[in-house]
Amino acid sequence: MSGRARVTVFAALAALLTSWSLVPLVDSAGWLLQAALLLAVQSAVGAGARRVPLARSLTVAAQLLVSLVLLAFLFGGKAGTGGTGPVAYLVTDFGALFRRGVQDVGEFAIPAPLTDGIRLLLVCGVLLIGLLVDLLAVTLRTAAAAGLPLLALYSVAAGLSGGGEASWFAFLLAGSGYLMMLLAEGRDRLAQWGRVFGGAPRDRVSAASGLGGGPGGRATAPVRTGRRIGAVALGLALAVPAALPALGGGLLGGQGEAEGDGSGAGGTISAVNPLVSLQSNLNAQDNRVVLKYRTDNPQQGEQYLRILALDEFNGVKWEASGRALTDVPERLPDPPGVAEKVRAGALEVRTSISAADSYTQRYLPMPYPATQVDIGGKWRFEPVGRTLVGDQLGKDRFQNVQGAMYTVRSLQLRPTAQQLQKAPAPDKAVRDEYTKLPDNLPPVVADTARQVTQGAKDDYTRAVKLQDFFAVSGGFRYNTKTASGNGPQAVARFLADKEGFCVHFAFSMAAMSRSLGIPARVAVGFTPGEKQSDGSVNVSMRDAHAWPELYFEGVGWTRFEPTPRSGINVPDYSRPVAPAAQPSAPAALPSQVAPEPSAAPSKADDCPPELKKLGECGAAAQAQGPTGDDGPSATAILGWAALVAAVLSLPLLPVLWRGRLRARRLGGGEVAAAWRELGDAAWDVGVPPDGALSPRRAAGRIVELGRLEPEAAGAVHRVAGAVERALYAPPGAAAGYPDLAEDVLRARTGLLASASRTSRLRALLFPRSAARVGWALSARWTALATTLSARLTALRLRLPLRGRG
Repeated sequence: MSGRARVTVFAALAALLTSWSLVPLVDSAGWLLQAALLLAVQSAVGAGARRVPLARSLTVAAQLLVSLVLLAFLFGGKAGTGGTGPVAYLVTDFGALFRRGVQDVGEFAIPAPLTDGIRLLLVCGVLLIGLLVDLLAVTLRTAAAAGLPLLALYSVAAGLSGGGEASWFAFLLAGSGYLMMLLAEGRDRLAQWGRVFGGAPRDRVSAASGLGGGPGGRATAPVRTGRRIGAVALGLALAVPAALPALGGGLLGGQGEAEGDGSGAGGTISAVNPLVSLQSNLNAQDNRVVLKYRTDNPQQGEQYLRILALDEFNGVKWEASGRALTDVPERLPDPPGVAEKVRAGALEVRTSISAADSYTQRYLPMPYPATQVDIGGKWRFEPVGRTLVGDQLGKDRFQNVQGAMYTVRSLQLRPTAQQLQKAPAPDKAVRDEYTKLPDNLPPVVADTARQVTQGAKDDYTRAVKLQDFFAVSGGFRYNTKTASGNGPQAVARFLADKEGFCVHFAFSMAAMSRSLGIPARVAVGFTPGEKQSDGSVNVSMRDAHAWPELYFEGVGWTRFEPTPRSGINVPDYSRPVAPAAQPSAPAALPSQVAPEPSAAPSKADDCPPELKKLGECGAAAQAQGPTGDDGPSATAILGWAALVAAVLSLPLLPVLWRGRLRARRLGGGEVAAAWRELGDAAWDVGVPPDGALSPRRAAGRIVELGRLEPEAAGAVHRVAGAVERALYAPPGAAAGYPDLAEDVLRARTGLLASASRTSRLRALLFPRSAARVGWALSARWTALATTLSARLTALRLRLPLRGRG
């Protein structure tokens, strides 16, 4: 391997090792292999372009063009813009996926899910850094400056990930890659001086020079010395920040504040708001399954998986108040406020849940109210909200749900509307705590609540009217793209705009319920999910949900559902009395997330609008025609086929170009053109041309270096003799040469036959004579520049000179 090739390999390796620092930013490292393959192709294109050789600008342009084509080929069509044809797939769709990646970066928290958009950004970033490193270290031969893009990549990754335990390893990889690239570049420079640093006598080399002192008087290799210096420097960079507390942890630091009270015992739940990522989950392009479960609950559609309850509205946001944690008891205490009569009618169900490896929530999703939890690991129990939260495992490390398998026993409470309607007034302590509202809450919230519930005689009827106001009669629309907003003004704005997603509906109903004196809080978790053919249930990211829980004495905390979203069940106890015999899930209002259901014509005219919105018109009301596309069109298929054919034909371009050039040279019967073709055929197999030789000497050189057989050698000498006659014979004395083309082809066949398999393959796919193309372009550019300069000079001379004399 030549020195330049070695630098190319280590430059690509340095970029790849530095890109390891990006791994903590996403929850999967699968993109790294794809980036490595594309980076290898990009470096190979650069090496081939420099070997031709091409100009520096053309080398970078070739690398950039090939990288863009490969990226478009791999990622085209994944944005789903609906366009057809290669332009739509490779330009419009590619750009849309890039913009989606930028949006995903802004929405997801670290580690983010590896969506197609984020994967595209990561691969593009690695290729861009790799191109800059290759340009500086190999093309421009300034390997030291190539550390700047590597440092930029590492700094951005370390800044986003916040350091952590793996930051030292990422720095070690990046530093090692940079040092190896420097050593390879230094070795290449030393090799150009010959064996200057070989084995000078010991008595002639100063000990201070670092070249003497070897055994037997041999010099110490500078490369070995450089490796030792680099290893020492890298070790100091890793060890010094850890040994000096004044540096605040330095490279090995990155310790942020731990969740909780900082005692290491997990004493309280800190005010963590999981709704920060809920909107991102609902809008996620990658709808990953985060939980799977099996249950013996006969009403699986009623089994929400609850994470925690937000019971404190401080005027800015809803959050979980800080409460003391206890050890998880073998049997959880009875749920608060549930009377014995309601408990007797409840059914205890068993649910086995498994969490995905990508789900790192610290709070345990469970059906409410849970009575027993069987799970491994370190968990703590918060009795008021009946929540399990992961305990602290170490500095900056907490128990989470990632990959957990656990079993939950819970009560399926089935209160009736009559029990809720006749519920007594809640306990004063419960009412005082769960009806608090900030002083700066806009009056429109309470005024709207009183207006909507006008005429209601009890809290249950008021709650049902509030639910129907949001879900049916108020004209609200479900839209996950709406900004969630902060503070009490967000509720007033939502009531005016009448558009939002589950957070807006849950927050608003809870706040309005509190203004009416009904204890309320907001629960966060997942809807029941989608049942599979094998009986299991999949819960995905888009099943993330928030809903209000209202307190009724004797029944306890009770779920209501004000969000008009398809797939969400309104609880039986909160349904208005309707003549329909088979209640079903409410139909979704128009939104940007789910298509609007269309009613079947058989029963649509007989069903009132209010019952249509509640889904009370039977299965016909929710019948929906097939949606989606029928696959790619014929134009798209032809476009893809043309693109694949173009990519596969790229290696054949040199073969086609040489074949066309050979046919043109030999087809005219000119001896000079045939001689030039013979010289290029020899050049392609490793016999470079020498313009200082006569045709006879050049022919002998081709025969000798090409190791030609007698037949092919005779053809070469005959062509050389024809060239001599054409050059030196008197006009009209040169005889015709009808077998000129055959002799050139016979000589070319002999050259290929005597060459090795690698040389033959290179002569076909990467012919050395292609350098003439670069020479021709350079000559044309020089001629054009000379012509323009001459014309500008002549024009300047013809212009009159003012102020002369």
